Amino acid sequence: MTLDKLPLGTSARIVAVDWSLLVPEEAQRLRALGIDEGARVSLAYRGVFAGRDPLAVEIGRMTVALRRVHAAAMAVEPLEPGEAR
Repeated sequence: MTLDKLPLGTSARIVAVDWSLLVPEEAQRLRALGIDEGARVSLAYRGVFAGRDPLAVEIGRMTVALRRVHAAAMAVEPLEPGEAR
C-alpha cells in the first residue's frame, strides 16, 4: 500500500520510497524532514477538492504537508496498535 492510500489516523512505517519518481530537490527536502524508509507516519488529513491535495502527514511531533504524488512514491505497512509509538 502507498502512503496516499493509507486510511486516515492509521499509523504505518515507510518500507520503501521510489525516489526516482520525485524531483531531486523535493526528495532531499523530504529526507531532511525525516521522511525516509523506516520512519513511522500517520495520515492526518486529505484535501477536500478534486485532487485531494494536500495530505497532512504526522511524523514524530511534526505535521508535514505532502502532495499526493509524493505520498504515492512511498510504500507503507500499517502498524499494529501496540507498535504505533
